[in-house]
Amino acid sequence: MAADVAIRARGLTKRFGELVAVDHVDLTVPKAHVYGFLGPNGSGKSTTIRMLCGLLTPTDGEIEVLGLKIPEQAEELRRRIGYMTQKFSLFEDLSVRENLEFLAAVQEVPKAETARRIDQLVEQYHFADRQKQLAGTMSGGQKQRLALAGAVIHQPELLFLDEPTSAVDPESRRDFWEKLFDLADGGTTILVSTHYMDEAERCHRLAILDRGVLVADGTPIELTRALAGRTAVVHAAQPRTAQQALIDVPGVLSVAQIGNSLRVLSERDGDAVGRLREVLSAASLQADVETAEPNLEDVFVSATRGRGEDTRPETHA
Repeated sequence: MAADVAIRARGLTKRFGELVAVDHVDLTVPKAHVYGFLGPNGSGKSTTIRMLCGLLTPTDGEIEVLGLKIPEQAEELRRRIGYMTQKFSLFEDLSVRENLEFLAAVQEVPKAETARRIDQLVEQYHFADRQKQLAGTMSGGQKQRLALAGAVIHQPELLFLDEPTSAVDPESRRDFWEKLFDLADGGTTILVSTHYMDEAERCHRLAILDRGVLVADGTPIELTRALAGRTAVVHAAQPRTAQQALIDVPGVLSVAQIGNSLRVLSERDGDAVGRLREVLSAASLQADVETAEPNLEDVFVSATRGRGEDTRPETHA
């Protein structure tokens, strides 16, 4: 495995009986990057993460993480990674500092270093005035920060985060992501799954999973540039009527209403604007049509077309 690669998986597959949860996924995660998994619930994100960190044995495929063969060397890997899930998993009847002391012991942080490391995290994660507060009495955002502090107490090289921000407010999510970039700047590799589009846009690199299949992989800019010329915005006096006129047009993948406008994604590059104008004019509908810059939601819809409905991830901030 190349020295600048943290994770390499080839043909990664997991079956549960007849269900194929992860289907021959190939991944390459560079070191010191924030690498995102985007996809709806049930797309295979959590299953993939559990296999990569050695908690779940794959049905087929090869995995190397930090130069170690997984799951064969999972115990050796455990000391070098951190893992955080969407559910708060610390002890609610222990204080902030007691939780960190417990996790330091579990991760075998040398006792001579424990107090210094906890003091560092308490300051860095804004718990200086809350060290004695019981974890169970904190807000969702505070619990999230504590869980992240606990996950990095042993200064792991690689951090797995499984939808860590699903239960907190937007301001806490933004603060959390600032912490992630601080860690990446310090050399930590981060693999984070999400179903929030605004979070996916912040990743250095992004993989899109749909029903266990890797349907797109690249930087957000690479993925959106690939859709150049395929997106348009329609400003119509009757947007719902215009939507019905456009939804069944050959080559149109999606027509989504956003406020009083429609966002249209076409199957391929071409004179999408001209074709949409013709359709609306033929339907005697007054509308302005203009090209639009592609975004990650367009990428997701394009990558998952024909793979079933109700798969679009959330877009709110």
